[in-house]
Amino acid sequence: MTAARLFALGNKHVVRAECGRDGQWCVDRVLAGQDVRSLEADPLNRDVIYAGTQGQGVWRSEDGGQNWRPAGLAGVIVKSLAASPHQSGVVYAGTKSPPLIYRTSDGGAHWEELAGFRRVRGRWWWRSPAEPPYTAYVLGLAISPADPNVVLAGVELGAVVRSADAGQTWSSHRRGAGRDCHQLLFHPRQGQWVYQAHGGGPAVSRDAGQTWTGPKAGLGMRYCINVACDAERPEIWYAVVAPVLKAYSADSQAFVVRSTAGAAWQRLGGGLPEPFNRLPLLAAHPAAPGELYLASQGGALWRSADYGDTWQRLPLDLGRVWFRLIVT
Repeated sequence: MTAARLFALGNKHVVRAECGRDGQWCVDRVLAGQDVRSLEADPLNRDVIYAGTQGQGVWRSEDGGQNWRPAGLAGVIVKSLAASPHQSGVVYAGTKSPPLIYRTSDGGAHWEELAGFRRVRGRWWWRSPAEPPYTAYVLGLAISPADPNVVLAGVELGAVVRSADAGQTWSSHRRGAGRDCHQLLFHPRQGQWVYQAHGGGPAVSRDAGQTWTGPKAGLGMRYCINVACDAERPEIWYAVVAPVLKAYSADSQAFVVRSTAGAAWQRLGGGLPEPFNRLPLLAAHPAAPGELYLASQGGALWRSADYGDTWQRLPLDLGRVWFRLIVT
């Protein structure tokens, strides 16, 4: 088994699970008392983890998530984070009330607002359907692994926009992307490939986020909360989907699906519940081809080492988790 650390959003804490090379897992609850809404790992240093909170700004760990310290934006609701794969310490933060984007180049010691985001066309009508007072927020952020200046931002509910100058200016909504954005993800090595989870299903871009398509063949259900991609083969990607009207119920009827080289979506079972009664959380190991992790909201954890064909339930309990799972 590849050594891995997993982080997930808990109830006023972050769940940290670590597997050593001996295959033994340990689970901790860290950042106790903090209402964490976003998580991000530094792609260049797996010991550096960032957490965005509901009004307490950004927190940073330099020891793999064991200990944390404040890292700026105090008083701000931070709904998304993206750490640069080109330079450690460069991080973008997406916020709520209002939806803004900030950038730091020193790991959170100093932040600047990227004021050009205030001038995105159509911004006046952005609204969130999910959280009172129903103001929109930046829920997706992603930085190209091929070009440090290419940054994507997704708003729930509003637009997916693109910057080619490190966030100084932004495009209008990108054609084919979903406006109800839940997640944006660049492939870790192939900068032309980007993936989106949104309220109308999963979407993919093969031109670094300029245009998008939403393949529906074999999908069946349209609501998508998470996407993941294989560490080596960008044409293999995954999504968690559910019927729109049932997605957040206790009978969500959620499945994990896989698309390979443009083929129709395929439901994955092989040891997983079919379906899940609540939306599970999905993530791929960024350095291990074929390796996936899936957590139920009740805290059960499964691992696949064969691109999702078969799954093994792991002997640990994460406790109640929701919305986001990351692997380092």
